[in-house]
Amino acid sequence: MSDFKVIGGGVCAAKGFKASGVYCGIKQTMNGNIPDGNDSPLGKKNDIAMVMADVVCNTAGVYTSNKVKGAPVIVTKENLAKTGGRARAVIVNSGNANTAVAGGEDVAREMCRLTGEALGIAPEEVIVASTGVIGQVLPIAPIEQAVPRLREGLSYEGNEAAATAIMTTDTVKKEFAVEFEIGGKVCRIGGMAKGSGMIHPNMATTLNFITTDCNISVSALQAALSETVKITYNCLCVDGDQSTNDMCMVMANGLAGNDEITENSEEYDIFKSALYEVMANLTRMLAKDGEGATRLITCICGSAPSVDIAIAAAKSVIRSPLVKCAMFGADANCGRILCAIGYTEEDFDISHVDIYYSSAKGKIKVCEDGVCIPFSEEIAKEILLEDEVDLLIDLNTGDKSAAAWGCDMTYDYVKINGDYRS
Repeated sequence: MSDFKVIGGGVCAAKGFKASGVYCGIKQTMNGNIPDGNDSPLGKKNDIAMVMADVVCNTAGVYTSNKVKGAPVIVTKENLAKTGGRARAVIVNSGNANTAVAGGEDVAREMCRLTGEALGIAPEEVIVASTGVIGQVLPIAPIEQAVPRLREGLSYEGNEAAATAIMTTDTVKKEFAVEFEIGGKVCRIGGMAKGSGMIHPNMATTLNFITTDCNISVSALQAALSETVKITYNCLCVDGDQSTNDMCMVMANGLAGNDEITENSEEYDIFKSALYEVMANLTRMLAKDGEGATRLITCICGSAPSVDIAIAAAKSVIRSPLVKCAMFGADANCGRILCAIGYTEEDFDISHVDIYYSSAKGKIKVCEDGVCIPFSEEIAKEILLEDEVDLLIDLNTGDKSAAAWGCDMTYDYVKINGDYRS
């Protein structure tokens, strides 16, 4: 295996990727004010981003399995089918999801056309994505005005502008990148993500764009992404609502100069481990920035008979509204955790289960052999008041383990979603 060095640069960390982000007034236009292209961006958050590769990339993706799919999801899948998994650029906006509206796919295709025309590439080589309010028409006028500015602003240091542009209710941008070696060549993987609410994945979650300069085949890239999603993004839950626009894309331009990576090789295992580093860290960032959240909750299920059972049990706990509320109140009610383990849709013996609370303030056992045991409420509360808390579950029936990530549920979650469209 290879050592992974954490580096800066996000989606621009890999060789040969530029990015940009600008404000174009998408939400302003939705509220009835038509920007004339001269509006001052001073004090306005970027709301549209572009990523451009120096050369065409092998590209893989995973998408929401919600029956209601955003138009950009449909068009991106169409584009990659036409090109055989090859892409060159990304255009992505926040503020409007372009979902459940008439003509949405036409708007998404127009975004691809505008981007392709500006960059001198085929529209089918463009990945298009949107996030924001569902059920309102996405205006093309501000996007048309923004594309030339995005093209002009493309920079190998443009990652922060792009990462900011894809935020909706996010309070912080999410970026992560690593550097490593394959076959004596220095390689990099970096990415940006957005997501704070409406997060309960199946196939993917939120919007995630990952780039790498590794030389890897389309099939190997898709396999690595699909396998890694299962143990990262698919183990994330903020509120139990699966988005209509979930998308995770990985673009590989091969500029690192390594021999092409194929499946079932040592190089593939190194690449997949590096991809996991990036995706797992982005997953933690997404969980910690859950809407209204005050603490990151990690549930680690160990000593399980299989990875699938470990994942199912950890996810069952992390998505429980009652567990989330207990964590907000630092209430050490282990019965809520035991209950959530108990309705896991997998078969295992609950009579062997042990549960611990853990944080920077220590570790305490609260359940043994499936029975809640006496413990110090004062010590447990001190542990649960930390901003990062681990819920540790031992099934004691095997040697497999898995983690799931989430957050507490607070009053602010209701406030944020009570006036989301305003």
